[in-house]
This record gives sequence, C-alpha cells and structure tokens, in this order.
Amino acid sequence: MATTAPSDRKTAGVGWSRPRLGRAGPELVRYAVLLVFLVVFLLPFLWIWSSALKSSVEIARRPFGLPTEFRWQNLQRAWTVGHFDQYIWNSVIYCAAIVAGVVLLSCLAGYALALLPVPGRDAILVVFLLGLMVPFQSVMVPLYYLLRDIHLLETYWAFIVPGIALRLPFGIFLMRGFFRGLPPELADAARVDGANEWRVFRQVMLPLATPGLSTLVVFQFMFTWNQFLMPLVFVQRDELRPVSLGTMFFFGRYTADRGMIAAGVTIAMLPVVLLYLVLQRRFIEGITAGAMKT
Repeated sequence: MATTAPSDRKTAGVGWSRPRLGRAGPELVRYAVLLVFLVVFLLPFLWIWSSALKSSVEIARRPFGLPTEFRWQNLQRAWTVGHFDQYIWNSVIYCAAIVAGVVLLSCLAGYALALLPVPGRDAILVVFLLGLMVPFQSVMVPLYYLLRDIHLLETYWAFIVPGIALRLPFGIFLMRGFFRGLPPELADAARVDGANEWRVFRQVMLPLATPGLSTLVVFQFMFTWNQFLMPLVFVQRDELRPVSLGTMFFFGRYTADRGMIAAGVTIAMLPVVLLYLVLQRRFIEGITAGAMKT
C-alpha cells in the first residue's frame, strides 16, 4: 500500500490552507467594516443613555464619560414631574390612529392601482406621488387655517387627519410595489373558484403582503412617534401633547436640565427600539423585497 511522504503531506496541507486563508481575508475585512459601522451607530445611543443617568453638572464636566453615580431618579422624575406618562399615552393614541388609517387606505389603494383595471390608474398614481414632493412646511399655514375653520384645532384630530393625509402617498407607493410583485395567477385562481374581489384581496393577496405591511407599520410608527413640527403647530394644549414635545418641559428661559432631557429622550426612544426589535426580521424582508419591485 502506497504511503504519503511527510513532505507531500506538508505540501498538501499548505495547498489546502492557502485557499482557506484567501477566502478568510475578505470575510475578515467585511466583518471589520461592519463592526466599525456598528460602533458608529451605537455611540449616540450609549451617549444619551449614559447622560440620562448623570446630573447636569457632571454632563458639563465629563460629557463623554461614564456616570460616576447612576442617578436613576432622572428617569423617575422625567416620567412623573415631566408628565411623560401623559405624553406617552397621547403618542400611543396618535400612533394607533395614524398607523391604522395609513395602513388600511394604503393597502386598499395599492391593491387597486396594482391589480385592478382602474381607468387612468397610472395618472392617479402620479397624483398620489406628487404628495411625496410637497414638504409639510409649504402647506403648514393653509392647513392651520383649514383646521381652525372646521374646529379641529387643539384636538386629537388636528394631528391625526393631516398625519394620515401626508403619509398616505408613501404608503400607497410601497404597497402598490408589493402587490405588483405577487403572482397574479393566485388572484385569477381565486376568482375562478367564485371568490369576489374583496375576498381575493383579504384572504389571498393581503396575507402574502405581510412583509410589506410590517415595513409600512414600522415606518409610519417611527414618523408619527418622532413628529415634532406638526403637533407643535396644531396641538398646543399641554394635555394633548405627544412625547416628542415632552422634552420642552425641561427647558427654561436661560437654563436647561440636560440630565432630565437625556432621560426624557431615553424614555421616548424605547418604544421605537422595541418595535423595531420585534419586527426586525419582517422589516428587513420587506425592505429587501420592496427594493426589487417597481
């Protein structure tokens, strides 16, 4: 029986190790670049979270250092004294109404513009997409007087109705892309089996668009939760303010409690972070799938 010489085994080992090292090099570079981006992404969060546990004096003295003493009372004071318990509840009301309205109308309009023989549907889509090009600042003053004339100012509806209207073009564009990417044979088969159009939409096509729905929910929730200018203009009563305006409570005329501001920002960002962590997989699926559908 033939045996392999030690030199042959050594040469074979070198031959096998070189391709492995060649493949490992780009992988290491890729992971190093991703690690750098991860650190850059996490630094602002870590800075805010550490500042939330400091006093204003310590933040001014050591802005980027770790807290010498963890001041958990900052979070408690932001929740009670800063009325964040009420602001969080108001933001939940706004997000529930706006997200539900945008998702419902976007799914209906996106399905119709993607799969139904609507006359002039391309022109209708262009009209909707024009809403993406109109900044809120350009329609802020007319909207203010319109809401005042119909007696919606200083109510929940002053933020809910414009919030749905301004975010609807993006939702329609997103959901239309998802419905266009679904196999039309499934809808045709359901119609052949006797299903009406509403059943085709609700029981066949809508469940297949779950990644798009998750993406739309995350985007709309983030937009509504972080919206500042619209409620500042339309909802000025303190009992109706969302959490995005809550940090204004800690600003004085000449001073600002930086520790309390950081604590308020920490409380405000937690629901968005938790929602993203819960829907992370669906969100990534929706982004990658929607990027390939036009």
